[in-house]
Amino acid sequence: MRAEQVLPDHADQINACGTTIRKGTVAAFLINARVLADPHAEPAERARAEADTIAALPALRALGLFDVLEVRDAALRAWLAAR
Repeated sequence: MRAEQVLPDHADQINACGTTIRKGTVAAFLINARVLADPHAEPAERARAEADTIAALPALRALGLFDVLEVRDAALRAWLAAR
């Protein structure tokens, strides 16, 4: 399957399992995950990444992201599981 088959060029979001998933959700999660796994991240940057990740979790779970991929960083994996 290609990306445009999941989300056509003219669409900015899809609905999966009753959850709205915006274009860019997975990419944003990957960026935030790097911040959350960085022990040298600034507190404000980390707080923003935490809030944005928590907000995105329903969409990421509706996509089944964590059913097929495992977060390598143990601390981040535990943090995600706790939410």
